[in-house]
Amino acid sequence: MRQMEPMTPLEDRITAALVGAAVGDALGGPVEGYSPDQILERHGGRVHGIVGPWSGDEWRTARPLAPYHKGDGHVTDDTLMTHALVRVYARVRDHLDAYAIADHLVPDLMTNPRWIPELETEALPLHRLFLAEKWLVARLHYGHADPREAGTGNIVNCGAAMYMAPVGLVNAANPAGAYAEALDVAGAHQSSYGREAAGVLAAAVAAAASPGATPDSVVAAALALAKDGTRTAIDRVCEVASRYTDFESALVPLREAVAPYDTVGPDYRAPSLGARRPSRLHAIEELPVALGVLLVSGGDYRHAVLGAVNYGRDCDSIATMAGALAGALGSPVPEDWSKRVAEASRLDLWEPAATLTRVAREVFERDVRRRRTHEAAFTGMGGPSCSD
Repeated sequence: MRQMEPMTPLEDRITAALVGAAVGDALGGPVEGYSPDQILERHGGRVHGIVGPWSGDEWRTARPLAPYHKGDGHVTDDTLMTHALVRVYARVRDHLDAYAIADHLVPDLMTNPRWIPELETEALPLHRLFLAEKWLVARLHYGHADPREAGTGNIVNCGAAMYMAPVGLVNAANPAGAYAEALDVAGAHQSSYGREAAGVLAAAVAAAASPGATPDSVVAAALALAKDGTRTAIDRVCEVASRYTDFESALVPLREAVAPYDTVGPDYRAPSLGARRPSRLHAIEELPVALGVLLVSGGDYRHAVLGAVNYGRDCDSIATMAGALAGALGSPVPEDWSKRVAEASRLDLWEPAATLTRVAREVFERDVRRRRTHEAAFTGMGGPSCSD
């Protein structure tokens, strides 16, 4: 595997990860839900950049995606939720927990109108969210559930994992810390392997942002922390991915490797009866595949994201995750893509990164002070052994 630049500054890593996630999201949106063969037929070949809506000018009424304008550089709910989580960090300016989601994220989704690219209008973000994300509002605002366990009962999917990259970036170079924080944050939204995927994605992003990180070291960090079916699925998918260096030849093998652990089934738009239910044996499809295409690409952003996009199925979320991971490794996001997505979505893709960089530094400084206070107290109790 090619080794990424080992000393990319923190700002560059965070910027490439967040901008890269948004661009991946926008590229994957118009082909979400389709198979590689369907994508090939519809576009007369593989997707190599930003494309228009699947149904062309009929996107407003064509099922199953109406009324969303997916394509033409529009980001989806993955990016809207990622930026919302960055805003929570900007308010709290410290590590987050499930209560921060209840106290800050939910009110933001409910009360602050924003430009929604897929709707081409200003609206409350809540009106764009999928049912698994609307659950946050139903359970926390209306149901007054304990935020730490509010995710129990929700359909199990990638809804929490898709926006968890900021947790990994605030905990850059500390995968275990990112994993623990993301599990707490995601408890308000998801349970079972959906919550686990959120923790592992955050850990993988934190590992990718480490000096000298490679795709192999990112996967190793994910496997060191992942549990149950999530760990097994990542292991099997990445073992298969390691045999390939081109996404075209890897698309079918990656799907075959993850299929035994994916509850949705072969028809993405007609999930099986066992779909999205809690299980210790299963995993969301998106995270293992994102790590797989990262390996296939050798960490190259363009290659990883295009592999995710052409994989189909939930490819906007897969490309969001792959884009965040490749960006955190230091692989540059193509400038023509990022500019076009920012213009089409009417979003400043760089401001959230600048904000999160400042927060990450503040949180690190707080952590150092907390650690030193603990060390002094523990030493004062005679805690260190005589050999220390």
